[in-house]
Amino acid sequence: MENQNEAINFGRSLIVPSVQELAKQSITKIPPRYVRQDHQKPLLTSSDHTSTLSVPVIDLHTLFATASGSSTYSSELNKLHTAAKEWGFFQVINHGISESLLEDFKREVFSFFKLPIEEKQKLWQEEDSQEGFGQLFVVSDEQKLDWCDLFYIFTLPHNLRKSRLFQNLPPILRLNVWKQKAASEKADKMTKSSPTILQTKKSHKLLLSIQNGKNGQREVGSLHCGNEKASKSHLGGLTILYQLNETEGLQVRKNGNWVSVKPLPNALVVNIGDAMEIISNGVYKSIEHRVTVQSNKERLSVATFYVPNMTKELGPAHSLVAQHKVANFQRVPFVEYYKGFFARKLEGKSNLEFMRLEVEELKEKVV
Repeated sequence: MENQNEAINFGRSLIVPSVQELAKQSITKIPPRYVRQDHQKPLLTSSDHTSTLSVPVIDLHTLFATASGSSTYSSELNKLHTAAKEWGFFQVINHGISESLLEDFKREVFSFFKLPIEEKQKLWQEEDSQEGFGQLFVVSDEQKLDWCDLFYIFTLPHNLRKSRLFQNLPPILRLNVWKQKAASEKADKMTKSSPTILQTKKSHKLLLSIQNGKNGQREVGSLHCGNEKASKSHLGGLTILYQLNETEGLQVRKNGNWVSVKPLPNALVVNIGDAMEIISNGVYKSIEHRVTVQSNKERLSVATFYVPNMTKELGPAHSLVAQHKVANFQRVPFVEYYKGFFARKLEGKSNLEFMRLEVEELKEKVV
């Protein structure tokens, strides 16, 4: 199985300049290629009657340390189900990852992005790979770019790691990447909860294909100045995000408006990915989100993407198709789905829509 994973080529992204280096120059405005015209509805303001909206907060200690038959447990489990179904985003608190580990990691990430450009060049993307410093999903020289720098790397399984990148990571950061087991364990637990709250035993094995994949990846973003990133959704099962500072910027689409995800101390942000929406046959929602940035503040975050096993097939759980009497998404080898994701210009929910079955096809897919 691992040999199959090792042979996978996940595509490439055109190499682009460092935004941090551009920001050091004496420029009076952002270059046109980084400017987007937003014709969508504005962010909610305090004058809106819905201005009090905020993403749900889930207490993992209550969820995993309380007797499963108790009313407290049932209440928190229902909150998780509702959050995944109606929001696709939630923050988790009391997750068990020590504050000292998070603070150490935060310092290392800030230092990492302050490395001299000569050191960053050793970690820059190469022509045939998405991994390293740069940007993802750049497929043409005319494409709009995000006003940010990213560092993207496969962390699990071990055989997919690029030794060139790992050997050039600062030693303490490299050690903390090895310590990402804690985040994986939280994703394991949340994934295992999914069959329970969907109330179907047969979907358990399919949902656990996400757990067993352990194809974790890490993207570290450093964002500058006052434009926004294109809205998107993520391809995987779950994404666990650690917002490293208090600068707001992450927004999720809710009822046609953009709602800010306000950073909570030591909390982790979890969002449902496209694969989880597909496996749940549309019960759980992979929601569009975007990042806006302020002209005088940096925003940094670390995201771990938790994706299905590359050797498995991706599609709605058979038991849910039987229950719903329709399959809302097609079934494909996950590796083909993954390659298609990286081959497309990523905007909105284009990847998920590619997997969605047309109305006339639905009756043919009923099990």
